[in-house]
Amino acid sequence: MENYKIQKLTGEIKVPKVSPGIMGTESVNPASEKDMEELGFPKNLQEGWEERAVGVFKQLLDNNKALKDYMDICVRCGACTDKCQFFLGSGDINNTPVGRAELMRNVYRYYFTTAGGGTPFTKDVLRKWRSYFYQCSECRRCARFCPYGIDTAEITMAAREILDSIGSGQKYITQVIHQVYWSGNNMGTNEHALKTVLGEFEEDLKDETGKDIKIPLNEEGADVLLIAPSADFFAMPHTESLLGYAKVFHKAGISYTLSSYASEAANFGMFIGSYDNVKKINKRVWDEAKRLKVKRVIFGECGHAWRAAYNYSNTMNGPFDFLDNRYLQPTHICDFTLGLIKNNTIKVDKSANDEFIVTYHDPCNVARASRMGSEPGDQFTIPRDLIKSVVNHFVDMRKGTTEAETFCCGAGAGLLTDEIMQTRINGVMPRMQTLYDVVEKYHVNYFATICAICKTQFSAMFPMYGYERDMVGGILQLVSSAIIL
Repeated sequence: MENYKIQKLTGEIKVPKVSPGIMGTESVNPASEKDMEELGFPKNLQEGWEERAVGVFKQLLDNNKALKDYMDICVRCGACTDKCQFFLGSGDINNTPVGRAELMRNVYRYYFTTAGGGTPFTKDVLRKWRSYFYQCSECRRCARFCPYGIDTAEITMAAREILDSIGSGQKYITQVIHQVYWSGNNMGTNEHALKTVLGEFEEDLKDETGKDIKIPLNEEGADVLLIAPSADFFAMPHTESLLGYAKVFHKAGISYTLSSYASEAANFGMFIGSYDNVKKINKRVWDEAKRLKVKRVIFGECGHAWRAAYNYSNTMNGPFDFLDNRYLQPTHICDFTLGLIKNNTIKVDKSANDEFIVTYHDPCNVARASRMGSEPGDQFTIPRDLIKSVVNHFVDMRKGTTEAETFCCGAGAGLLTDEIMQTRINGVMPRMQTLYDVVEKYHVNYFATICAICKTQFSAMFPMYGYERDMVGGILQLVSSAIIL
């Protein structure tokens, strides 16, 4: 840890002194040839890659008018500069949203504008792209403040798609996607192993509650297909929320099932801007919903998974006329659970969580890139209302850093990998400063969130910043403690 630069927590988020290129040596590991081929990409960088890169770039511009607009309309006003957590944590000008986008605009000017100028594709350009486009978590905070609505996440996705298309992929993302195709989930866990793990959880629930609470797998005819992030099966604190899901369904008397074929809520295809891979991963969920003859699909606690499911499912793989049209398809587990509490289907004892003073971190993909429930803004109110329904002590973090202005955890979009640990430390810093505020003022000791990547990132970062990792948990973990069975 002594090799990393970790800023002192004071509660202040200062605009740093600009240090050009300071993060230029941080880069992701290359993808394996096998993973690249399985995903439909060249297995490595090959002769003529420059021409192929230009061709893919042109296709993206032709097919995505927004991307072309983003290349043309930026006036370098600087409104986005101090909004990116990676710039605030590093000071590298290439980690400002405009600075990062300029790496692509320079190439765009060279090949696609009459004015000319810019930079052609070279090995040095690729090196910078592989570094800085993997220091962006696609969180879209910059887009929130841009007066022209430029979405730098779309620029990052396009850059990564170009890199993959010429055989210059990232190991972590491509490996995860490949594992989904052969196992059904990011972890590469087969049906037998999954069944064993779920059986162990059922035993734990029996020991805790004295009740036979089942976690079904591949059961045809259930009311609900539950799609959980695979971290819920193996990692702490994620598994605590899985136990919460099980208790909610048990007490409500609603039949549900998990699926081994679609045992993953996450969709890493989105991180590399790959339409084909996003659609293929997403399709597994709806194919299983049809095969298992369920009435509705509910997603667990995962931020980008909810974005991919909510935003893309119907247009990519719908219509879902085989499901019950009385329900939102898909539905978020928080929306589902809050409804059960409000209509008294399940009852809770808030005092069961009296040891906790809770704050809530809005995952960026839920807050800025999707919705929840039936009304605008429900993605902000539903999680908070659910927390307040099961705890007596809740405080929000600083206004301007929550809801639509939330800071990212610093590890989304494929950044949750150890070779870019300094990037992750830089990215999490602003959120840690706002956490410091509420810990000092209100003695917050539970940091709730509904994203699998956020939980993993914060669990790793909290000890680096002087906090206990077990402060991090899910909302359904709180529900699990409070529900009266």
